[in-house]
Formats: sequence, C-alpha cells, structure tokens
Amino acid sequence: MTTTRRPPAPSPAPPRAAATPAVGFVSLGCPKALVDSEQILTQLRAEGYAIAPSYEGADLVVVNTCGFIDSAVAESLDAIGEALDANGKVIVTGCLGAKRDGALVRDVHPKVLAVTGPHATAEVMAAVHRHLPKPHDPFVDLVPPQGVKLTPRHYAYLKISEGCNHRCTFCIIPSMRGDLVSRPLGEVLAEAERLLRAGVKELLVISQDTSAYGVDVRYRTGFWQGRPVKTKATELVRELAALARAHRAWVRLHYVYPYPHVDELVPLMADDLAQGGLVPYLDIPFQHASPRILRLMKRPAAPERVIDRVRAWRAAKPDLAIRSTFIVGFPGETEGEFEELLAFLEAARLDRVGCFTYSPVEGAAANALPGPVSPEVQEERRRRFMEVQARISADKLAGRVGRTLDVLVDGHESVGRGKTKRTVAVARSGADAPEIDGVVRVEDGGGLAPGTFARVTVVAAGEHDLVATLAR
Repeated sequence: MTTTRRPPAPSPAPPRAAATPAVGFVSLGCPKALVDSEQILTQLRAEGYAIAPSYEGADLVVVNTCGFIDSAVAESLDAIGEALDANGKVIVTGCLGAKRDGALVRDVHPKVLAVTGPHATAEVMAAVHRHLPKPHDPFVDLVPPQGVKLTPRHYAYLKISEGCNHRCTFCIIPSMRGDLVSRPLGEVLAEAERLLRAGVKELLVISQDTSAYGVDVRYRTGFWQGRPVKTKATELVRELAALARAHRAWVRLHYVYPYPHVDELVPLMADDLAQGGLVPYLDIPFQHASPRILRLMKRPAAPERVIDRVRAWRAAKPDLAIRSTFIVGFPGETEGEFEELLAFLEAARLDRVGCFTYSPVEGAAANALPGPVSPEVQEERRRRFMEVQARISADKLAGRVGRTLDVLVDGHESVGRGKTKRTVAVARSGADAPEIDGVVRVEDGGGLAPGTFARVTVVAAGEHDLVATLAR
C-alpha cells in the first residue's frame, strides 16, 4: 500500500545570487515518488536553479503528489491549495496528476500552471522552463555525483523499475505509472556505486514489483564493469550485495512478490551484517490469506504454500525478518474469511506487519464488487488483526533480549527530565526498514554519530522496538 508523507527538506543549497531563479518543492507519497522528486531536484540543480526552503523564497513551487487512496488524494489537493495560497505559481506532478489526465487536479485548482503524471522529469522541467526561464548555464559542480537526495545522507532509495504488470483489483497504479519498465542493469549499478561512494550506508531497493525486474526485457544481457550480467532480479541483487560488502554497507529489498526465484535470494543474504551486504529482510505484500478474497483481489491464492516457503526461508536463514501488508474489510469479506487471515498470521509469525482497511479508489475494479463491509466492521477487524500481530511481534522481540546485534544509527533523542535527562541513540537493526518498522534505542549511545554502525546487546523489548546498550 502507498502511504503519504512529507520527507525532510533537501540539504541546503549554496547561497544564490539575487537573480538566480528559485524553485520550492513539496514531495508526498511513497519511496517511489520520493525518487521521482530526487530526480527532478537533481535536474533543477544541474541547470542552476536554486532550491528554496520556503514558499516565500520561491519563484514557483513544484508539488509531487500521491493519488492512491482517498486520504492521499485529499492530502495532495490540500498541499496544492496551500502552495497556491502561499506562492501562487504551482506545477503539479505525480500520481494524482495522472488521474483523468490531470482533470481531477484542474477541477479543484484551476490556477495551477501545469499538471503531469509520475516519473515525468522532462515534462516538469519543460513547465519550469516555460514559467521560470533561465539562461542555460549549468553549474554541474553544484550537483553531487549521487544527485540531490531527500533522505538522510546515510541511506537512499534505489528504484530499479517503474510501473507494474499486475492488475490487482484494489489498485490503480498501473493506470498511473504504466506497465513494468526495468531500468538498464548497468545504470542501476552505477547509481548504487555513486551512492555508496558518497557515504550512503544503506540502499533500499524499491519498485512496484522488485521480483519482476527484467521480465519486460526478457532478462536480456546487460553489462557491468565490462562483464555480461543478465537483467534479472537474482543477478542484480547479487551484484548489489557485492558492492555493499565492498563499502561495508547494507542492501534491503522492498516490494518483493513471492515468485519461485525469490528462493534464490535468501542464500545471498549476509550472516554477518558487520561486513555489509544483503540484509536478511524481505518486504512481501501478501494482502490477505483467504483464497477466495485473494482471487477477488487478483492476487496469488495459495496461502498454504506461502507458509511452507516462509518456513523454508527461515530454515535456510534463521535471522530472516519478513514484513508484509494486509487489507481487511475487502468487499465481500466474511467473518470466516477474516478468521482465515488471523490463522495465517498465527502460523506465519511475520516480523513486521501493516494493516489497512479497504478504501475505494476511483477507477479500481474492486469498487464494483458486491458486499461492501461497513466502516465499523472494517475498523473492528483492523483492531483485532493488530492485537494479534502485536502479541506475535512482542513475543518475537522478547526472544532477542540478550542477543548482540549490528545496528545502523539514524539519530538521537532525549529521554527523562531534569537530572535524569539523557541522550540515547535511535538505531535500526537488519529487521528494521526506516520509517515503517521498529527502532533500537541504544541507552548509552549518545556519542554515536548518525550514519555509523554499532554493535549492541539487547536488554529489553516491547511490541515494536528494542532497547540496547553498547556491546562490551
């Protein structure tokens, strides 16, 4: 599922001359939209535009939108309105812009300067050129080799493909982002190498369907460092893991569909994360466990085989963490089918789980299905689902107390008051992706710098987070 968020502001641009045009930027949506934002910002800086930190300091504003679920649409429309009120000159891009060929945005905000869909850097730049012309005088030295990033400097998203070949009935992403288009393998690996050389310590591999990488080009042979390498998920991940080990960094896989060749990825996962490499972590959106509901969703419908494969993966890699997302209250879902989902949770014992109530999305085929589930029942099922998962999560995390882990430090926070006030490090283990999973609070880690690795011993656990001290 797509979520909406406002990422941190990009790193400050150098001081600009008074005549240098400045562009403000608002980025909403999922990590894939975030990468689109980074590409646009990189091009803006490459052409010499300044990036304004506020509406008031901008000559125009670009808003990268999300349009997946109703709440995301509302947030995006509100963000566009806010930018129009504060600045007056707004270019809209992203998934919401693809809805009704931009008419949805223009109907609500007719004063926007331009509307484009997602992954549309060229179209956005053309609109910027029309409304904020600048003599072509690129200062490429203003742009770091890894481009402009909106994430903290020690981790970055690496998008390997765009679009999706699936036609899940609850989803409209293919209508907005199109069918699967894999990036050339050499291009992906070159970007990964630039990021690692720039000091990135964790690469988060993203796409709409990471497992399908290369399907659209029939796994044709690409080239990396003069060597032929097939454009295939297994081969790409093997090369990324090698790059990460060379830089003592991590690689984490997101949006993995459980195709048979995922079995080939598990042996590539690192046993010693202190050496870097592929993190033992899989983000697999299972969505449900009732075969009938899965068929209605047009998702793979063999939960019993999923359980068998999860057990096989864990047998091969005991530290493997599996994250997933599920939808409750899908049209026609009965109490019995919801109970099937709870039974799946108990059997699979997944490490990290998110749960959403079904939300009708304009243009989604599921809207026409009979048997809508009332919001009250949806919310009651979501609550029961999360109670079961919280218990499972707490039990699994309790089993880590006393263990020594390698963690990546994200930052610090203050705890306590007065004389008891102290600073603890906020870090993540291999089981924790940024922003969506838990954290490891290192009680005596106040001196650890963000973006560094540390070895810690777990001393306490909750439902989602761990508490640790530096290993002695």
